[in-house]
Parts: sequence; structure tokens; C-alpha cells
Amino acid sequence: MEEKIAQLKAEAAAAVQGAADVAALNDIRVKYLGKKGAFTSILRGMGSLSAEERPKVGKIVNAAKAEIEVLIGRQGEALKTKELEARLASEKIDVTLPGRNVPMGHLHPLTLTLERIKDIFVHMGFSVEEGPEIERDYFNFEALNLPKDHPARDMQDSFYITDEILMRSQTSPVQARTMQGNEPNKPIRMIAPGRVYRRDEYDATHSPMFTQVEGLVIDEGISLADLKGTLELFLHQIFDENVGVRFRPSFFPFTEPSAEVDISCVMCHGKGCKVCKGTGWLEILGAGMVHPHVLEMSGYDPKKVSGFAFGMGVERIAMLSYGVDDLRLFYDNDMRFLRQF
Repeated sequence: MEEKIAQLKAEAAAAVQGAADVAALNDIRVKYLGKKGAFTSILRGMGSLSAEERPKVGKIVNAAKAEIEVLIGRQGEALKTKELEARLASEKIDVTLPGRNVPMGHLHPLTLTLERIKDIFVHMGFSVEEGPEIERDYFNFEALNLPKDHPARDMQDSFYITDEILMRSQTSPVQARTMQGNEPNKPIRMIAPGRVYRRDEYDATHSPMFTQVEGLVIDEGISLADLKGTLELFLHQIFDENVGVRFRPSFFPFTEPSAEVDISCVMCHGKGCKVCKGTGWLEILGAGMVHPHVLEMSGYDPKKVSGFAFGMGVERIAMLSYGVDDLRLFYDNDMRFLRQF
């Protein structure tokens, strides 16, 4: 028995010395010293020995186990040191290298365009007003001279939540709310930027959600000349001092007279191209003098005050400003596109 124990101890010692890493060393510990290990098996078989042999064999086995434990501890420390040195060598840091720049985000092109629009009007003395995106039918339509039977109220054109609540289809309700929240005939000079929602296709020029900026000016003696001068100044600043501007008669329920406002094509400079369909002009916004009925509904006296209103799509201005030919690029979150701004 003593010879068997000595042979087992030598075998275990050799295995410990040959362990390649800490994991292998743990396997050796289990093999020889574990609950089902070789030395434990000898101790469990001592019942077959005589009473005189048991103490002697037990002493030898325990001494051998203690020696193997010491060897495993020493080898474990050596392997840990070796692994640490290898890790330090592979993960060393060159402190002389220049620092790495942390990647920073930036504003979305639509946000950049909207900020430019707001900045221009604020410098002209306009305030920036906001309103709810979930709007009452009254403010979205009726207060803007769009009666109950108007086609824009069709469920196919607007996102209705109930018969009287919908996702606003324009930012004009902010104008109605501002007028009705003011003192009678108090002057107003405001813009209302924000998201609006319509049942449009999602294609190169349409989206069910887009961004609008609408403006309103009300005061004594406001004329079409004020509207024309304000919008020409804005368009010359947002695009180019030399851009051509023209007004075409049109119709909007909340303004009278009404006009579509065009600019000379920013791509071909009025010569005619596929962007402007050969006309040399691009429609950019709608405007007009506030309808007397709209003033009356909001508590203003059309005999004492007058005003003008206008509205534009931020996406269209951004597309023309940056030369983008597909509106979907603004919403697809393609980093290859967004990193250009």
C-alpha cells in the first residue's frame, strides 16, 4: 500500500508540474484530491485494512495530500503570474499615442433647416408659438373657415382619433389658439413650427408625417405689400439674394386673397431643368390675407385690423437647400446620408 501511495504521489506531482494553465491545474486537483479523487478513494477503502495498518496508511495518505496541495498552490501562483505577464504584454498601452476623438453627433438636416427659418423670422420680430399635435377638430378646421362638409375633413385625408379629435394636419391651429387667447384686436406677429400628419403616401416627395412652419401677422393697416415684402426678405435670406420670387393667385379657405409663392429654380437658376420641369420656377409656399371670417371667429374686428398668413414645408426647403432629391432620406436614418451634414 505504501508503494502504491508513493507512486500516486509521484504521478500527481508530475501532473502538477506539467499543468499548462490554471484551468488544467484545477482539473488535476479534482482528479487527485477531489471527493472522487485517487487519494480519497484510498481513504475510503481503508475499511479492508487491519486495525494496525489503518493509522499508518491514513497518516501516509494525508501527508501525500498535503504535499500535493503545496505543489498545486506554488504552481498556481506561478501560472497566474505567467498569465498576467502575457496579458500585460498583449494589452500594453502606448502612452505616447495621441488621444482618440470621441465621435460626436450633430443636428439633423431638417432641424438645421428649421433653426435657420426660425432665426430669420425671430430677427424680423416674430415670436415662436407651439401647440398640441393631437388637436380638436374645431381648431384644426372650423376656426380656420373650413366648415363641417369641407373635403379636408374626410377620414381618408386626416388621421382622426375620434369624430372631434385628430392628429393636426397643419400648424394653423396654433394661429387660431393664439388669436383666441389674446385680448381683442391685440397685434400678433408669430410663427408656428411643428410636425403635422396627413394620409399621404410615403414616396420621394410625400410623407404621412412632415414639418411645417406657418406664420401670422395681425395689426392695423396690414396690407398685401407687407406680406410680399416679408416673404421676399425671408426667401432671399434662406436661399440667395438673387433668387427670383413671384406670386400666383390661388385659393385657401382661411385667406382672401390667396397666393402661391414661387422662387426661381435653385438648380438651373431659372433656365429650366427636370427639377422645375422646364418652367424655371419652383413652388415654395402658400400665403394670403387673413379671411375676415377667420378674424371674426377669433374675436378680432376685421374693420379695425387686418393680417396675413403663410405656410411652408420644412422638408421642401431642406431638399432645395441641400440638393436632396428624395424626401425619404430625411427619415430613413441612413448614417451615410446623415454624416454629410
